[in-house]
Amino acid sequence: MSAAPQPSWNLANVLTVARVLLVPVFGWALLAEGGESVGYRLLAAGIFGVAAVTDRIDGWYARRTNQVTDFGKLLDPIADKLLIGTALVLLSALDELPWWITVVILVRELGITVMRFFLLRYFVLPASRGGKLKTVLQSFAIGLYVLPLFAMPGAFEVLAGVVMAAALVVTVVTGLDYVRTAARIRRTATVPPGI
Repeated sequence: MSAAPQPSWNLANVLTVARVLLVPVFGWALLAEGGESVGYRLLAAGIFGVAAVTDRIDGWYARRTNQVTDFGKLLDPIADKLLIGTALVLLSALDELPWWITVVILVRELGITVMRFFLLRYFVLPASRGGKLKTVLQSFAIGLYVLPLFAMPGAFEVLAGVVMAAALVVTVVTGLDYVRTAARIRRTATVPPGI
């Protein structure tokens, strides 16, 4: 007997939807007054921090309370990519982060997402430890760049650059590892009956 499907509206999914709704508010705060307002930049950093924390909480809560839903599985990665992508693009638009970094990260994120989608008929490619480390490093690095670094001691800018460099390396390495793993598993996988 199969388990009854979980209702789509539970606390974990509400947190995920809230994260999506926070993205335009975050974007507005980051761009307010041309990105040169200390107060708005601190507000943007706070919003980004709250959104990033909800990403950790919603998944943990859904697994702990056995409330993992198809809706949550679909929306959660979209919410993550929307938040990270918006932050990267806006920081580059403000000339505070080189565009090539934004392009490399977004190509990796979107590429792996598309690859996972096409592989669903064969198997689910789970997140690796490296993938989880990548998410933490990206969030921390972006959070630092969102701060009003122009009004803070130079050490913060150096820290932001170092963490972003680490995030970039882990992003590329884990992306290549996902491709290698997917290719290896795909060679031995068969399409389940009925697909």
